[in-house]
Amino acid sequence: MSPRPIVLDPDLRRLQDLQLEIEVRNGHLLVHSVPYLDSQRQVRLGILVTNLNGNPGSLGRPTDHQVWFVGDFPHKHDGRPLEVLRHSENCPLWEGFVANYRFSNKPEEYMNSGFPDYSSKMLHYITVIWNQARAIDNQATPFTGKVVVPVEEHSIFHYWDFASSRAGILAVSSKLSMERVAIVGLGGTGAYVLDQVAKTPVREIHLFDGDTFDQHNAFRAPGAATLEELATRPLKVDYFAAMYGAMHKGIVSHPCRVTEENLSDLAGFNFVFLCIDNAAARKEISDSLIAAGIPFVDTGMDLHHLPDLSTLLGTCRATLCTPEKSDHFASRAPLQADGDNDLYRSNIQVADMNALNALFAVLKWKQFCGFYQDVRNAHHLTFSINDQALTRDEMVPASWTAA
Repeated sequence: MSPRPIVLDPDLRRLQDLQLEIEVRNGHLLVHSVPYLDSQRQVRLGILVTNLNGNPGSLGRPTDHQVWFVGDFPHKHDGRPLEVLRHSENCPLWEGFVANYRFSNKPEEYMNSGFPDYSSKMLHYITVIWNQARAIDNQATPFTGKVVVPVEEHSIFHYWDFASSRAGILAVSSKLSMERVAIVGLGGTGAYVLDQVAKTPVREIHLFDGDTFDQHNAFRAPGAATLEELATRPLKVDYFAAMYGAMHKGIVSHPCRVTEENLSDLAGFNFVFLCIDNAAARKEISDSLIAAGIPFVDTGMDLHHLPDLSTLLGTCRATLCTPEKSDHFASRAPLQADGDNDLYRSNIQVADMNALNALFAVLKWKQFCGFYQDVRNAHHLTFSINDQALTRDEMVPASWTAA
């Protein structure tokens, strides 16, 4: 493939115009081929890295004065370490990319205000490191004029995940990089599950629902539908795919309910969120997933109206099933139709409970992936609204090592 120029941001363009080898990857700016001296006073080439604040074309000021470095620790021309830079070591930035050091150094002129832009920040560190190298070899230079061919990112987002890069947790977030996740049911809880999962690096998010998005749905779903959108009565999968497709490239619509006839459509998924209120369908789908060894989390709510108090009483539930543990599911999730009056299925407006139910489900998924530590390894969570009690059940010993 032929080399292509870096993004035409004025700040980054300044570095490129100086003939530096720069690259933008995973929300970070990389400057390659920075000459430095190792402990033997030999000239080596390293990489300086900083996280970016904003998107190319609208970058803000650097959020801090620190950078990462890939290479051995830089030394002075007399063989002493450049201790003025030292801060920390062994810093994973994202999957497959570990910086050897984190440097912290601020020039006097920016001591109070901080660096005004990224070019000033990177040039400062380049100068501090490079000056020692050219004292040994006056031909050493970072201004090579070479064009870096960036690693093709195949990003699933339309814009960078600066929430993770700014917090320094890209390596942790990569644990959520499943290939295919399914959400079955978008009536309320499922839509809030999508709201969370669409912000993670899952490659494909498949939506299964055969119903239309109607006015009552708008009051128990994330976002705010317009009258014009409601008037068209779009399919739920299409409505939410359009909404979250603005952020995530891998939203796939399936305008159908999952029944016995199309259970095979769930084969090959890495994880499934079950967000349906039909007990018979829950049993069919869960039996199929358990037999196939596909992990899933099932959600549900149980709401009751107390007429004398004119108030609602209810619980929400998130039940995790994994290949290692699924024997609890039949006793924890309703698998038979209930003849009593089911207020939830009458579309009572409970957006907050939908959202809470979804968050518990997503939390269990993230723990399953190792994103969050899980010392209890509970496979069943219930929350009671009247006394704000969270109950953990179906716990199994988890193998974990305290940091």
